Amino acid sequence: MKIESLEELFLEELKDLYHAEKQLVKALPKMAKAATSEELRTAFTDHLEQTKNHVLRLEQVFETVDEKAKAKVCKGMQGLIEEGQETIAEDALAQLADLGLIAAAQKVEHYEISGYGTMRTFAQILGNQEAVRLLSETLKEEEAADKLLSGISQSLLKESLAMSAQAET
Repeated sequence: MKIESLEELFLEELKDLYHAEKQLVKALPKMAKAATSEELRTAFTDHLEQTKNHVLRLEQVFETVDEKAKAKVCKGMQGLIEEGQETIAEDALAQLADLGLIAAAQKVEHYEISGYGTMRTFAQILGNQEAVRLLSETLKEEEAADKLLSGISQSLLKESLAMSAQAET
């Protein structure tokens, strides 16, 4: 398909994001199960519920352009999820495994932040205020999830360093 307008590009990118979020709905329970930190497990579980809402919001965005929600394979998210699965499969100490999960999850969050930011800009240019509102709401949640993961990472790093210092003495 040749894309000849911003409206067409917006729709194609929307399909990509829709598929990305649907993949995450399947991946987040696996990440939660693999987490050893209760705080991290809770963060993944809570974000799963948010992600389900992101799917619903994207369906609402499709409605704003009178299109049926349809997914287009998001290879970028597939790759990030595969990397996350590799992280889960690695043999690492508990806190280091959790830090690896956070690294994988933050790659996903940054990918989503980029996608939602771009889509919001397209919606603004197209004058689709309802889409702007919906996409902005999800973008804020993705940014908050990234910030939460950074905080958990800091806590785990401090614990890990303290344990290393004790082991050396």
